[in-house]
Amino acid sequence: MNNIKLMIKGFFIGIANIIPGVSGGTLMITLGVYEKVIEAISHFTKDIKEHLRFIFWIGIGAIISIVSMSKLIVFSLDNYRLPTVLFFIGLILGGIPMLYGKVKGKINISNIIIFLITFLFVISMMFLNSNSNEVDLGNLNVVGYILLFFVGVVASATMVIPGISGSFVLMFLGYYEPILNRVNSLVKFNDIFTNVLVLGVFGIGVLIGIVGVSKLIEFLLNKYEVKTFSGILGFVIASCISIVINAFNEGITVNFIQVLLGIVLFIIGYVVARKLGD
Repeated sequence: MNNIKLMIKGFFIGIANIIPGVSGGTLMITLGVYEKVIEAISHFTKDIKEHLRFIFWIGIGAIISIVSMSKLIVFSLDNYRLPTVLFFIGLILGGIPMLYGKVKGKINISNIIIFLITFLFVISMMFLNSNSNEVDLGNLNVVGYILLFFVGVVASATMVIPGISGSFVLMFLGYYEPILNRVNSLVKFNDIFTNVLVLGVFGIGVLIGIVGVSKLIEFLLNKYEVKTFSGILGFVIASCISIVINAFNEGITVNFIQVLLGIVLFIIGYVVARKLGD
């Protein structure tokens, strides 16, 4: 796969992990790299050169987007929430035909039940309230860093599992804004030592969590492929619904310009997903 194309896919995946309610795992699926990411992480040492190339370009794209787009995403959500949300829904729906092809002709009662379980699980998460007490990452003690590490593990699991937003989980735990602020502060070269330490501990937790969850998902894909994709389809479809509902709960401006821009961005997102997912 072309390196630039991989970096572009990583760019969108990185943005997805910034926006509350949008799942990076979902974007991996709709952009056609999910199984390859799982394979590269789970069997990194079997073909180090190829897997390193793949992870490097995906990772570079994700890092660039997280570092460069954090402020723009906040601005877009504050001022153009509807168009921003519709763009990502377009990205997600653009990958549904490919995902449906994995289960087409193999639908039975057990697969439908699995679909409904994962669908309802994601929908139920909308009723969880985020933690209003944000964590202070400025004066962490040893216990605080240990908790930060495990938060990274939990967040990484949701980044890999499609349909579950890692940023939403961080919000629920009270770490979303503090982590995002640390990233923005590091970009400005402020308080470099503390920022590197905090983000480093969090990053190690993320890395370990991703490896563990990737191995579990690989096992499920190998042993129960159709059932696993039935569950993934439930995650993905439910995530579109939850993104819209969360957007309205957060407050959304609906006028002619916003709707028109939203429709245009939805179509762009859909087309981008279809093109990049090839």
